[in-house]
Amino acid sequence: QVQLVESGGGLVQAGGSLRLSCAASGSIFSINAMGWYRQAPGKQRELVAAITSGGITNYADSMKGRFTISRDNAKNTVYLQMNSLKPEDTAVYYCAAATTFRRVVLTTRVDYWGQGTQVTVSS
Repeated sequence: QVQLVESGGGLVQAGGSLRLSCAASGSIFSINAMGWYRQAPGKQRELVAAITSGGITNYADSMKGRFTISRDNAKNTVYLQMNSLKPEDTAVYYCAAATTFRRVVLTTRVDYWGQGTQVTVSS
């Protein structure tokens, strides 16, 4: 089993920045890709960004240029730097982990989920 613990969410004004962190523990040897998803009220969970253990990244089109995913393999931690935040970025942000990159970018194939952290952007 793998445990994912997110931190860094909160309330920020539009145009501001937040940095989310996700620390992985447990059977992390099986994890080769991690990512971030978000889910706004009444909407489906959607991929924000993903990263392989080698640092290859993938972003949802609406997040390109504003969000940056990175990871520190020594700390088993993945980060999401969010800049130029908009009210429509308000959502619960979930950390995800999977054995492969192909799995982590598909909501239905993610192996492990964090508990989520709320991000609220005020206008």
